[in-house]
Amino acid sequence: MQDGFVKVAARTPEVRVADVDFNTKAILEEVRRAREDDDAKLVVLPELCVTAYTCEDLFWQEELLDAAERAIGTIVRATADYDLLLFFGAPVRVNDKLYNCAVAASAGEVLGIVPKLYLPTYNEFYEGRHFMSGPLETSAIDLPLADVYDVPFGARQVFCCATLPQLKVAAEICEDLWVPAPPSVEHAQAGATVIVNLSASNALVGKAAYRRSLVTSQSARLICAYVYASAGEGESTQDVVFSAHDMIAENGVLLAESEPFGEGCATSEVDVRMLAAERQRMSTYETSAAPVDELGYTYTSFALEAARTGAKTRLTRYVDPHPFVPDDPATRAQRCEDVLSIQAHGLAKRLSHTRSTHAVVGVSGGLDSTLALLVTARAFDLVGLDRAGILAITMPGFGTTERTHSNAQDLADALGAELREIPIGDAVRQHFADIGHDEAVRDVTYENSQARERTQILMDMANQEGGLVIGTGDLSELALGWATYNGDHMSMYAVNASVPKTLVRHLVRHVADTTESAALTRVLLDVLDTPVSPELLPAEEDGTIAQRTEDLVGPYELHDFFLYQVLRRGFGPRKVYRLARYALGDTYDDETIATWLRTFYRRFFAQQFKRSCLPDGPKVGSAAVSPRGDLRMPSDAVVTLWLRELDEL
Repeated sequence: MQDGFVKVAARTPEVRVADVDFNTKAILEEVRRAREDDDAKLVVLPELCVTAYTCEDLFWQEELLDAAERAIGTIVRATADYDLLLFFGAPVRVNDKLYNCAVAASAGEVLGIVPKLYLPTYNEFYEGRHFMSGPLETSAIDLPLADVYDVPFGARQVFCCATLPQLKVAAEICEDLWVPAPPSVEHAQAGATVIVNLSASNALVGKAAYRRSLVTSQSARLICAYVYASAGEGESTQDVVFSAHDMIAENGVLLAESEPFGEGCATSEVDVRMLAAERQRMSTYETSAAPVDELGYTYTSFALEAARTGAKTRLTRYVDPHPFVPDDPATRAQRCEDVLSIQAHGLAKRLSHTRSTHAVVGVSGGLDSTLALLVTARAFDLVGLDRAGILAITMPGFGTTERTHSNAQDLADALGAELREIPIGDAVRQHFADIGHDEAVRDVTYENSQARERTQILMDMANQEGGLVIGTGDLSELALGWATYNGDHMSMYAVNASVPKTLVRHLVRHVADTTESAALTRVLLDVLDTPVSPELLPAEEDGTIAQRTEDLVGPYELHDFFLYQVLRRGFGPRKVYRLARYALGDTYDDETIATWLRTFYRRFFAQQFKRSCLPDGPKVGSAAVSPRGDLRMPSDAVVTLWLRELDEL
């Protein structure tokens, strides 16, 4: 359970209607399998699984209810040595009324009994005929046949793990989720990070998709994990059929699901620390800090030994190695179109507001400047401006190769922009002479002088034309500080500022795949095939690029993964490293991941001063570094804590 991951299982045992002994054995077998096969720490079984849900008027039979009460004690005692929290469904009598309940048990004790609040008595459901709606507030009840006494009974209960404080579990039952104001809303506001639902939702055409939507959307609204276990094999098919549709969702993402009419088992890991951190980050997510007696909730503590010892939960859930780039081609194409639209509309508004008829883009033949030029062309189309007002300026320097130079020219031609070429060699050499720098010394001064010369040209030409300098730098470069301060770091509107490098490539590919211009497709494909480089050092003797960015700063595939986990999730180095090994371990060895993760943290902290004065630019995704938006970080923050944790790995 290290790093906040908790293994959870939703399981559907095969039952026989009214055969409590058979059902008890089936329940215990499912719990055993969840524990031994999956090492689950939270196990959820369906509604009324002790008796079966479809007993109908047999729920008025004392023999059945006595057997169910005895079974509660049997199940709790038989699982006493299991290091887990268990929820299972049973009918429970209280003050001569019958309730449809979720029994919570751990370490041989019944922690609480949660009654169903909303009883469907319409269409094929007749629960109101047999059960009462449960009370909200808790009171103490006894179950003598189960040898259970003084146990909390009521809907407003949260079960809190003493050894993993972020693990707080609450229950609702089937129909409770389908109503306008589900109890889980209050449960989450009372602190529950995991909601379990013990259900007997029957199978109908189209219902599985709707049920899946309910579960995932509720987990998103409440920023919680939602574990849903539904009835299946063995329930009566007199009028309805049950499909054992089990699900586990986390903050809007479906982590695991049993196919309807399948094996009836869904297992995954939920990240309760991440959920708690998300709630902390969102100022509009309101939880109560009021005393228990004001909330009306009862909080019951339990302990998990695995949490106490920090045992590592084996991960089986999907961790996206490319969190900014969807795997599905159709989804990826739509994502690209959305991003391009946001970028173009953001720039179009700025052009209209400033009454600009020109835009100045420094084009290098690389990916970032190519994307910026594509976006600028779209923005001009939106505003109704002639693309001839786009000044695509190529500024060959000491490291410019014929390939990138040619691609810059062809790109401008294909888009209908005006191409201007202004070599910077003589100007930079004059600058070297002015400041007394030896051109043979190819250090940071040698490189940055070129970047700043180019920026000066762009700014001055924008002034000449009454236009805007369009920034080309991307999110990944800004996170790493891979930009020259007051050089390519600066512009008048930065269209790529929140686009990660791994997504830039797909945006350019999307335009190449969808444009009707064969000439544009050809040049875009060659740009995509060109190594990423700042081209500030002279080319190799054969004319190829000598300076490859990823050889110097690290693979952007890794850095974008780190960026998402650190900036969007707020994870620490140990957890980021663990997830990177899990998601990208087939591509990079442990030492490589650790090396570049250290580089990421070191550069991320050291380069904040560049991000503190970024130009305007549109946010396109869930992670950004604008000082006016997502990242308000002091430029002189110290990285010691993070590097120390890396050292301890």
